[in-house]
Amino acid sequence: MTIVELLGKINQYILNPIIILAFAVALLVFFWGIFQFINSETADSKREEGKKKILFGLLGMFIMLAAKGIIGIILGTFGISNTGTQYIGL
Repeated sequence: MTIVELLGKINQYILNPIIILAFAVALLVFFWGIFQFINSETADSKREEGKKKILFGLLGMFIMLAAKGIIGIILGTFGISNTGTQYIGL
């Protein structure tokens, strides 16, 4: 097995699933924040907590998409096929 094949397998079986899982968790945090924000009409502390979760969820999704893009650039530099990208849409 060459180093290119090894890097391709690491990307396909380790990095892509981790990024997809982290993106899904960030999406859940985002939606939970929206739910908290809408559900707490009068409680200001709960609204602020919901806003923080919305922000952290958006930040997490952005970081995961950026990581996916950086990995794609690195793999493209070495001529490795970027498999598994159909899950996030990159």
